[in-house]
Amino acid sequence: MRVALMVTCVNDAMFPGTGAAVVRLLRRLGVEVDFPQAQTCCGQPMVNTGYLDEAVPAVRTYVDAFAGYDAVVTPSGSCAGSARHQHALVAARGAENGKDPGLPAAVAAAPPTYELTEFLVDVLGVTDVGAYFPHTVTYHPTCHSLRMLGVGDRPRRLLEAVRGLRLVELPGADQCCGFGGTFALKNSDTSVAMGSDKARHVRETGAEVLVAGDNSCLMHIGGMLSRERSGVRVMHLAEILASTEGAREGVPA
Repeated sequence: MRVALMVTCVNDAMFPGTGAAVVRLLRRLGVEVDFPQAQTCCGQPMVNTGYLDEAVPAVRTYVDAFAGYDAVVTPSGSCAGSARHQHALVAARGAENGKDPGLPAAVAAAPPTYELTEFLVDVLGVTDVGAYFPHTVTYHPTCHSLRMLGVGDRPRRLLEAVRGLRLVELPGADQCCGFGGTFALKNSDTSVAMGSDKARHVRETGAEVLVAGDNSCLMHIGGMLSRERSGVRVMHLAEILASTEGAREGVPA
């Protein structure tokens, strides 16, 4: 199986350790994973703000960059949701206005894009990935992974199999953190209020670490927790799953 990593814009620019963790994890599980250098944005920011025409080149770059692979894996429910649910809409728009008549066929022929936990559980058939992380953790299910992709309990099953990890329930777990991409800019007061609620719930758990499958949400909640001097760290799920007993305590190997 030829697998490609779609690292996402946010991770590439701000959280490169997450992409590296995905590669370490998949290779540890015997998966050969490549990183196509031609990849850029999935196009979601443009689509979510109504700029479908501007998203056409981004979607074309996406399908061309990942052509020929058997699967695309991304550490982001948000970007996986964009590829699976928005790319066909953008492609249809590109064909209608003559900007890219061949895009619908290219999108239809593209390899499937999986959010990381979907790939681990559904494709590889594993929940115990050999991870070790001796800390108390709480999990925030991000909106796109929960509602658009329906990842369900896959992340929890993976976390429950991590040796040394104690998973505690997050109150109001299914409530949005308030980030929402450009929503946080256009509706900053509402975004901050929602983020504050989420941070309060995280503190109530007594967890050392908040984990999620999207760094964009962790960035938002983590900013709240940091300003409150809560002492709670935020970590992407991939980094915990990549951690092993050979790592220094609390630092993924």
